[in-house]
Amino acid sequence: MPRTKQFDEKEVLNKAMELFWEKGFHATSMQELVSHLGINRASLYDTFGGKEKLFNRAFQEYRNESGDMVKGLLAGEVSVKQGFEKLFDFAIEEAVKDDARKGCFVVNTTTELIPGDPNIHDILRGNMDQVAELFSTHIQKGINQGEINASKNARDIGLMLFAFYNGLRVVSKIDTDPDKLKDMVQAALSVLD
Repeated sequence: MPRTKQFDEKEVLNKAMELFWEKGFHATSMQELVSHLGINRASLYDTFGGKEKLFNRAFQEYRNESGDMVKGLLAGEVSVKQGFEKLFDFAIEEAVKDDARKGCFVVNTTTELIPGDPNIHDILRGNMDQVAELFSTHIQKGINQGEINASKNARDIGLMLFAFYNGLRVVSKIDTDPDKLKDMVQAALSVLD
């Protein structure tokens, strides 16, 4: 008779995401996962298939949650410029509150595992394309509404703001001075004027 799980899979996945996010893939040992997750090694393998598969699932979970948050922040404002400002302000607020200075799990994974892991490269490339396309779509909306000058190239600016967003997440791991970070945001968003 199969044994029933004595743990909440979603909760364990979230705990794994936090640990990988803070320490990275390579610095997280199987023993740390077992201890941190509160499940035995056999259950970890039976449920998640090992460290790499658990990492991939946790990373996907983060990207889903983060993607939904980004879409919500951008869509929640009538003004495209205010939507981007709200998104960047959220990133600053998150950085200021984060004593561990974890930054962004996607950015951390990019710097840790690229180059060298073709599978993660494809995942990250897809993530970049998806987020840059989301940004470009919102910029085009601003152009269509007359909020952003029609001479602007939505695709190019979307890619630039994607690069800025990721750069902001890196810089905010080093310096969490909100005034400095907000000045950077205002300079970046001036491209929409």
